[in-house]
Amino acid sequence: MTFRPSRPKHLVLVGNGMAGMRAIEDIIARAPERYAITIFGAEPHGNYDRILLSSLLAGEKDFENIVLHGHDWYQRHDITLYAGEKIVAIDRTAREVISETGRHTPYDVLILATGSLPIMLPIQGAALPGVLTFRTIADVEAMQRAAEKSGKAIVIGGGLLGLEAAYGLKRRGMDVTVLHLMPHLMERQLDPVAGAMLKQDLARRGIEVITNACTEAILGRNHVTGVVLADGREIPADLVVMAVGIRPNVALAQSSGLAVNRGIEIDDRLATSDPAIYAIGECVEHRGDVFGLVAPLYQMARTLSERLCGNDDALYEATATATRLKVTGIDVFSAGDIYGDEDSEILMFRDAARGIYKRLVMRDTHLVGTLLYGEVRDGLTYLDLMQKHHAIPTAREALMFSPHALENSAQEASA
Repeated sequence: MTFRPSRPKHLVLVGNGMAGMRAIEDIIARAPERYAITIFGAEPHGNYDRILLSSLLAGEKDFENIVLHGHDWYQRHDITLYAGEKIVAIDRTAREVISETGRHTPYDVLILATGSLPIMLPIQGAALPGVLTFRTIADVEAMQRAAEKSGKAIVIGGGLLGLEAAYGLKRRGMDVTVLHLMPHLMERQLDPVAGAMLKQDLARRGIEVITNACTEAILGRNHVTGVVLADGREIPADLVVMAVGIRPNVALAQSSGLAVNRGIEIDDRLATSDPAIYAIGECVEHRGDVFGLVAPLYQMARTLSERLCGNDDALYEATATATRLKVTGIDVFSAGDIYGDEDSEILMFRDAARGIYKRLVMRDTHLVGTLLYGEVRDGLTYLDLMQKHHAIPTAREALMFSPHALENSAQEASA
């Protein structure tokens, strides 16, 4: 009797971004014949590196430089890609997804990787032409067109994304002002000392920063002309970029009856409340946390690919991740709890002349937070100590200035 292999299961991925595509990459590497794969993406492109959008905006890279998977890649791996075709419904009973064009596509396994949406402040003028967000290629192209006329740009939000947008627009020749609601920049990743150093470094690059700035309204009739702050100040602008945060894109999951809180609720297996549907990336909520950095998204992708290729023991566990600012000449590394509490020990070092600042947060005998400004070469060593939960001896000076030696001794002790 002739052996006939079983029909490959049909795997559908909704969301052609970095998290979902990393899972697909891993699945193909582990078991290339296991699934027939169909991918739907809302944008009309192949998968690209969203982290490098700031470099694209700044003119440091071209679109071709940030593409991770061109259309030919999908063809080479026999993957059906519907780029620019959004999924609008999931029929969980029939196990099929339905696109905005009316296309019905069946699945045995469904992965939701719908990403996140930029938050728009609910203020007057937010819908005016010339008010943009910073999430997609289309956003970057719109900012590039605006920058061709030079003029004045206002970036609302002094977090990671807002500062990268400000830097890119400045590089494009615009006069840029950053408005930030909090007392110092990047308050989730930086303490007041590092925030003040960053403000000074941005000023040296010609970017004005106004902190404690509450944006009350955006001005203009047919196009944005400026913003007004709560204290009455009016600041002229030809372009306004809102970079005040993101929220998980849960609309599809919610309309399909899946369990949703802040994000799509998943368990340690990356499964949703429907065992045939998995979710990864910025759209999910795992153990009460939502995610905006790429490292945990790639961890999710690895875990999911292992599970879908037969490793039932693979479980996702979140670990400490690091933030780095992509502004040329400004080195920032932040990971974990950089503020600490009454039970924490704070170690600090500052060399004002060299623009170097270090803040390490200890709890019990473990490193739980790292903030480096101006010199970040030891960042990954500190991150490794945090992720592996190595006990730190009492040699605090060694921790501050020779962390590699401590890491090696910790590894030897655990061997």
